[in-house]
Amino acid sequence: MKKLQVLYITAFFAACLVPSLGMAVTKQEASSENRRLAEFPELKKENEINTRWLPEAGEYFQEHFAFRNELVTANALLNGKIFGVSTADGVIQGTDNWLYYKDSLEDYLGEELLSERSLFNIAHTLAMMQETLNEKGVQFLFTVAPNKNSLYGENMPYYDSLKVSSDKNLVNLQKYLRQEQVSYGDLYETLSEEKEVLYHKRDSHWNNKGAAVAADTLLSSLKKEHVSYKEEPYTIKTDFTGDLDEMLYPLATTPEEEVYYDRQTTFAYVGEVVSNFDPKITTVNPVKEGSLVMFRDSFGNALLPFMADAYSSAYFSRGVPYQMSEVDEKNADTVIVERAERFLPEMAQSPPIMEGPECQVNVTEEDTGPAGAGAVQCEIQGNLEKITGCIEEKYLDIDSRIYIRLNHDKIYEAFPMDVSTEDGKTDSSGFCLYLDRSLLAADGNQIEILTGNKDSARIIGGLTL
Repeated sequence: MKKLQVLYITAFFAACLVPSLGMAVTKQEASSENRRLAEFPELKKENEINTRWLPEAGEYFQEHFAFRNELVTANALLNGKIFGVSTADGVIQGTDNWLYYKDSLEDYLGEELLSERSLFNIAHTLAMMQETLNEKGVQFLFTVAPNKNSLYGENMPYYDSLKVSSDKNLVNLQKYLRQEQVSYGDLYETLSEEKEVLYHKRDSHWNNKGAAVAADTLLSSLKKEHVSYKEEPYTIKTDFTGDLDEMLYPLATTPEEEVYYDRQTTFAYVGEVVSNFDPKITTVNPVKEGSLVMFRDSFGNALLPFMADAYSSAYFSRGVPYQMSEVDEKNADTVIVERAERFLPEMAQSPPIMEGPECQVNVTEEDTGPAGAGAVQCEIQGNLEKITGCIEEKYLDIDSRIYIRLNHDKIYEAFPMDVSTEDGKTDSSGFCLYLDRSLLAADGNQIEILTGNKDSARIIGGLTL
């Protein structure tokens, strides 16, 4: 009996030592996690002893121990296949082998919803972009790629499905998009009408057929001549590996079906493109007409070939905030903004980099002092001056515009935006204005901040820059 105890204890400690001792003889494999792993800490930082060396070393070991991917996969398989529980922070284990992205859970449950003012901030910012582009003869279209569980929530865990809500940011936003007359391509309506499931089971995005349906909706909304893939023949191959599958089971992924259309596209990439998730991609198509700039996220990966095939030239950017100068640089006649449903709150916090439009405003000369405008900050960004700040809530209605009058003369409209407060909460009463620096006087400038609308706006504060 004593020998068995010694053998058991020896085996136990040997197993515990394998991950650490194995670090000396094994090569660390790339992690499937979409983040940078910890680096080995230094004993000294800036010629001083690193007092956090031990916790930093612990973090390094946790992320680099030998056979990490094998052990992570084994643990995930045990919990996922037997107990139906996900071990990856960003992944929800659904039923019938479905996986969902955890960042979409608040939307699904209708929790932490955007305020009415935040919804207005998104819609009005889009309306300002649209108006500026339309004045240049450029078409504009906004669209939202629905979360997978918004369309196919039947395989969400039962404890979440019991709390699902119909009150969602996307639903609430549409009222303000209509109010602001934003050109909107409704992909939720289109995809929900399809009888076939058009998203991958083990990925957070649509498959190629879903992307084709989405592209057809967007191009039809723009009245752009294009090929509809509804009747196009295709081949199905079981060769697609989902992003959620890789996060949860890095060494035991399950390939699933993907649609490949037989029709050959006619566009070509400009320069070297590693994948359709590259931050900036340009395409050309000699047999088509028109020029597109599309601001997009990861849903644009599968969407890109269908959109590129419809335009003579196309430029796809993942950059945030949107650089509107790129529209002029590419001489685009069409701009599309595509955003995943789960990223709508971020849209309220990231107005585009675009000069504020000059406005004719009926000003009520009522100065309530500088307190109404709160703290205002200025920052130079290239040839632009960025002016940001917050308005006291009592000076704002849900749909109040925010203007800045420069040197008692011209008035410019600022983008309304959400800002993060020191306590980690969100304040929806912020603003951001970009001005060409040539408009500013070298010896100082008087800034007046107004709220209201073009028919009636009042001064709530001022300062000198």
